[in-house]
Amino acid sequence: CELAVKRKIPILILNYTDDEAEIVMVGSNIQRENLLPSEKAYAYKMKMDAVKHQGIKDENAASVDSADLVGQAAGDSGRTVQRYIRLAALSDALLEYVDNNKIPMIVGEKLSYLKPEEQGWLLEVITNSSIFPTKQQAEQLKECSANGPELYLCCFIKKGKQ
Repeated sequence: CELAVKRKIPILILNYTDDEAEIVMVGSNIQRENLLPSEKAYAYKMKMDAVKHQGIKDENAASVDSADLVGQAAGDSGRTVQRYIRLAALSDALLEYVDNNKIPMIVGEKLSYLKPEEQGWLLEVITNSSIFPTKQQAEQLKECSANGPELYLCCFIKKGKQ
């Protein structure tokens, strides 16, 4: 306004709780085009946390599925919102591969279930081999992580094959 030589600055002051402010802020930011998957993941997570904290209900006082509510404004389904939020559990390095389209989002979602140490092992394999997991491999890794005491990545990649 100083540069435009305006003496009066038009403002609108709204009285929001912290949760309401987060919902409004994320809602307006999520509308931007060309958001990286990581940006969408963190935005949806932030909005989901705020919605859950508020305990929003529909007009009939029934509980509303938070993921569906969060996705409505951006035109995404509740399941899509949940997938993006899962990406927030990926290590920064793996999430960067998702942002750069080296790892598809659906694969990133599966890999997000790996423990941080296992994600580190996977990153080391990717770095050393330049081979990225397929959807099927990611599902197997997720299952091994959930069921086994340890995840053995040598079983995951053997010269680019299962």
